[in-house]
Amino acid sequence: MAGGFPLMSDIKRRTIRAPVNPLDRSTVVSIFPKNVPPEVKPTIMPGIFHIKHGTYDNPSCLVVGPSSWWKEIDENQPLLEIPQSSIVIADSIVKDWANGIPGCDMGDNMPGWFYLPGEWTAKKLKEEQKALIDEANRKQRNWFATLVQMADAMWARSNGNPLTISEDMRLAARELNMVNKDWLADQQVMELVRCKACGHLKNPLYPVCPNCKSIDDPEKAMLMGLKFAQ
Repeated sequence: MAGGFPLMSDIKRRTIRAPVNPLDRSTVVSIFPKNVPPEVKPTIMPGIFHIKHGTYDNPSCLVVGPSSWWKEIDENQPLLEIPQSSIVIADSIVKDWANGIPGCDMGDNMPGWFYLPGEWTAKKLKEEQKALIDEANRKQRNWFATLVQMADAMWARSNGNPLTISEDMRLAARELNMVNKDWLADQQVMELVRCKACGHLKNPLYPVCPNCKSIDDPEKAMLMGLKFAQ
């Protein structure tokens, strides 16, 4: 900046987008019944994408266009724009968010997110692409079942520690109508207390401490019909 005016080098290094093809559109579809944080991709522009929660009966649809990133050649040349098509952006939104989520294998077990070329609405999808919605629902229910199995194992191994159960696991159980799970109970009821013998945090619903194995509540153990070796 010189005398209040931008230098030529500053002008050259601005990220100015070329005209965008208005027909380059793709749609990210979600039947995942939960709002997720915005998908942020700081290296491209536009790079912030908001996916609203959806359901099998009312999928949410986000129409995306192309985005760009800029490559530096040298300090004497303008930044080189590298455009990315809408289908590449849509694919990245789905994979970057879902890949690595517990229980998701990006195959037959994954959240109900998918994408397809073109601009789609929920009504048009249900009329013309119901098979895709059915497939996404099948994969999502498989993923939910996997999360419930993981929650059962964590609940057993942690002696009923509610902190081992994620919100997605609770959501999965509710969506599969498995409302009889112990770990779906009110978390306030399952607030951890300290063992009287060793001070280790434990679930008050269970009379035996998982750390020192002492009988912390003999009366409750008797009511549960537990027998211990002398």
